[in-house]
Amino acid sequence: MDLFEAIRARRSVRRYLPDPVSQETLEELLSAAISAPSAGNAQPWRFIVVRDQRLREKLAAAAYGQEFLAEAPVVIVVCADLERARKAYKERGEKLYCLQDTAAAVENLLLAATAKGLGTCWVGAFDEGRVSEILGLPKELRPVAMIPVGKPAETPKTRPRRPLSEVVEYR
Repeated sequence: MDLFEAIRARRSVRRYLPDPVSQETLEELLSAAISAPSAGNAQPWRFIVVRDQRLREKLAAAAYGQEFLAEAPVVIVVCADLERARKAYKERGEKLYCLQDTAAAVENLLLAATAKGLGTCWVGAFDEGRVSEILGLPKELRPVAMIPVGKPAETPKTRPRRPLSEVVEYR
């Protein structure tokens, strides 16, 4: 699948088959994620790969009952390393750049998964404190996204997009 096909095919999948995701495939997805650009090449991301069913159930509860997190065979919790970002760019690195950088890594991961025929969903609605506690994260790691990954059990329809004429200005 070429890049533009992957961009157009990517959907938020909320139903998964129980089929496992191989370690090799996960490493391909994570390699795509770390190929993302980052401010000053600080690379302030960390990825927690969760396969354990009980932990996925706890993450689903921390995500306000989004049960599909527990249904997917893998959840990747994307974290911003605040200390690393702070060292590179002080407060702006911690408050802004690390979020931009991890967002770029997440999008690479989503597109790579789509290209491999896998489903994902960018989950940002969750209790950060509970997720940190569940995973035993150190204080400098801030969970910013949870990405369930698995073979889709649904094919969501294309959602409408605003036209370019409505969102683009040329000056």
